[in-house]
Amino acid sequence: MKNKKITSTEELKKISKEIRKDIIRGLAQAGSGHTGASLGLTDVFTALYFNIMNHDSSNPKWEDRDRLILSIGHVAPLLYTTLAYAGYFDKAELMTLRKLNSRLQGHPDKNKGLPGIELSAGSLGQGLSVAVGMALSGKLDNKLWRVFSINGDGEMQEGSIWEAAMSAAFYKLDNLTGLIDRNHCQIDGKTYKVMKIEPLEDKWKAFGWNVIKCNGNNHSEIINAYDKAINFKGKPSVIIAETLMGKGVKSIEDNYKWHGKVPLKEQVDDFIRQIEED
Repeated sequence: MKNKKITSTEELKKISKEIRKDIIRGLAQAGSGHTGASLGLTDVFTALYFNIMNHDSSNPKWEDRDRLILSIGHVAPLLYTTLAYAGYFDKAELMTLRKLNSRLQGHPDKNKGLPGIELSAGSLGQGLSVAVGMALSGKLDNKLWRVFSINGDGEMQEGSIWEAAMSAAFYKLDNLTGLIDRNHCQIDGKTYKVMKIEPLEDKWKAFGWNVIKCNGNNHSEIINAYDKAINFKGKPSVIIAETLMGKGVKSIEDNYKWHGKVPLKEQVDDFIRQIEED
């Protein structure tokens, strides 16, 4: 039985808040991990798993499922928490994040047996190439399922991204939708200081993609953007989603230093309070 789609943006917002709270709890328990983008992309993942994607948590290997490729593997806390909330495994397992012998490693590992993981990710710049291969396979086999690739804006500094982009356009992979987490932050600072990637929209257009922009922290805009992408024919689509790193915790929002920093256990209650008030 396919997962039920939730259309109420108020309900989606509630789910996002609960996911953010458990991300904070899991990271604090682990004592290491990546907070910023996990919180920033939560609304995108909530929209995907509870409204946009066709998937079945009771049958993770369902052949006709949509595929989500998380290229930025360090955002694993968000992927794990969303999968748990979508019913792929028990939420109690979230507290084993980054523990020895846990299925919830610091980066997703398909070989650990965690249901819902499509790609063992870690080395940035590779996920889009995998997504292109999957989408091409679907096209050749006349499948209706779609591929959703999630990439960071820092990844746009990788040459492999643009090789994959060129291939996707050449093969007219309109069953592929990429999303760029445009939070303007990466591990060493703001993207414009580390390696400027603008004009980002023009670059993707030049590589033959349909480009859509949205507020990546607004469920209605996210759903609308994906609806446009899914219904666009003849080209792959990319959504440039403007997000806030650390979204929901006002005290850390838009602070690149929280890329790979986690809350102390004594900060958990305060961070959760900020999420509830957001």
